[in-house]
Amino acid sequence: MIELSRLYAILDASCFPDPSALMTFADTLRAAGVELFQYRNKSGNSRQMLSHARELRRTLPRATLIMNDRADLCLAAGFKGVHLGQNDLPVEQGRTVVGNDLWIGVSTHNPEQVSLADATSADYLAIGPVFATKSKANPDPVIGVAGIRAARALTRKPLVAIGGITRANCRAALEAGANSVAVISDLLESPRQAAAEFLRELR
Repeated sequence: MIELSRLYAILDASCFPDPSALMTFADTLRAAGVELFQYRNKSGNSRQMLSHARELRRTLPRATLIMNDRADLCLAAGFKGVHLGQNDLPVEQGRTVVGNDLWIGVSTHNPEQVSLADATSADYLAIGPVFATKSKANPDPVIGVAGIRAARALTRKPLVAIGGITRANCRAALEAGANSVAVISDLLESPRQAAAEFLRELR
């Protein structure tokens, strides 16, 4: 079973005006102690995404990097794993692409999806949105910390809480059974300070 860092930073390309700003942000988080990152780009083409991913690999040579959605680009960029949504490749198809040595994470939003994902070869499950989030145009219903507890009862795989996670509520997510928390918005302003405060809360 894999071991996840408690803070899982999501690098969403839509939050940055250009790739250089994304790299600077990522480098700042790494300097503050963040070790686990996911590169997410819902609007870029394959060439752009691969270019950004390879630059992230150069910028963060010792970090654990996860590619959102694209198993093929995960391999091409030399990332540690791929994160699949409910509408992406099924987990076992993703496994045929990345092999057994790389990680696969899968998004879940309710107990049925957790149970189905638990029966796959996924290395970790993400559960959410735990709280209200603005990072998705059409988010699934908010599950609250009770949703984390319900998911924890259904799987022994590592759980990542996602959706509206802030410094004020991240500890509650861990106490409900999450192993890690995924964060986008609450790292964007003053990222070095924000990351340090998250890491203190998540000890």
